[in-house]
Parts: sequence; C-alpha cells; structure tokens
Amino acid sequence: MITVNAMGDACPIPVIKTKKALEENKGQDTVEVLVDNETAVKNVTKMAESLGASVTQEKKSEGEYRILIHPSKDGSGKAGQSAEETEICCEECATDKGTVVAVSSDRMGDGDDELGRILMKSFLFAVTQLDKLPETILFYNGGAKLTVEGAESLEDLKKMEEQGTVIMTCGTCLDFYGIKDKLAVGTVTNMYSIVETLQNAGKVIRP
Repeated sequence: MITVNAMGDACPIPVIKTKKALEENKGQDTVEVLVDNETAVKNVTKMAESLGASVTQEKKSEGEYRILIHPSKDGSGKAGQSAEETEICCEECATDKGTVVAVSSDRMGDGDDELGRILMKSFLFAVTQLDKLPETILFYNGGAKLTVEGAESLEDLKKMEEQGTVIMTCGTCLDFYGIKDKLAVGTVTNMYSIVETLQNAGKVIRP
C-alpha cells in the first residue's frame, strides 16, 4: 500500500500529491490518502473516480480522514490508464474553450463599498441578458459571499445554472468566511480546479 500524507495541506496540495502517487503507482497498489478536512476528501475522491478507481472513505476522528483508492483489478477502463493519460479535474471545469467569468469580490471596482455592491448586482444581471451565457462562473475570496443564502444575485445565478452555466465557489474561501453550509447555488471547488478552468478558458472576464 502506498500512503500519501496530506494532513495540514491546503487546497490543492492533497489532489496534486495523490495524482503524483497514482502516476507512480500505475494501478498496482491501493493508495491510502490522509487528509484533515471534508473538502479534501471530496476533491481527492472525485479525481480518483475520474480514473475509474473505486474509493472508500473513513472518518477516523475530528479533523482526520482516510481515503483508500483501489485500482481496477483487471486493468480495464480508465483505471487501467495512468493518471498522466487521463484528464484530471477535481470539480467540473470548462474544457471547450468557453467564456469564464471570474468573480473575486462581492463588489465591483474600487471606491464606495455600497456602490460596488450595486454595480456587482447589476453586472451579474447583465450577464444573464447575454445572447450566449458564460460556460462557467468562478467565485473566490469575497466573491464566495455571492453564492450563499440571502445573496442579492442568487436568483440570477440560479437561472444561469438552469440554462447550463457551471457555477463553482472556492471551498477554502467558504470555510474562511464560515459560510460553507449556506451555499445555495452551484458546487464547491478548489484551487486546482480553478486554475485548470482558467487555463482552459477561451476568454476570461473579471468584473
């Protein structure tokens, strides 16, 4: 068994360490991954399952989780490939060169904070009126506050999600602000996925 100790590592280090271990392992042994938060459990699990591996999880104690990644016994399917041969993404990411909107604050521009919030609300509404909606909207840092319960633009974001726009919010940011349990639209993502999404974008808009 190969053990990956990612205790205390911030996103996206647990995924990167696990990815490296899977590349070196080449489907031979079970890979054990130790992490200290549920976000890391989710991200590592999704990455491993994208390779076709089976995954089991165990919460050993508060702040201590164990993930076991079992390669395919017959070497068939994606699990029979190396991690190098398979595109790995911790969360959904835009891979068809679409437009990505990257929102890093709950307000737009510098100056008066109240005006900034009004402008951001107007910006997100304006996005809903585009002939072609963005492929993905990323929310990180203060932007994470826009995807939780009570956020003024929540209905606009939900409408875009219903029409196919992928809404992703940084899990580390939600944890930092203590609002992860209030996420009301889209999914939780991580820095590894954010970087891949921006890298694969055909165009990036930053309000």
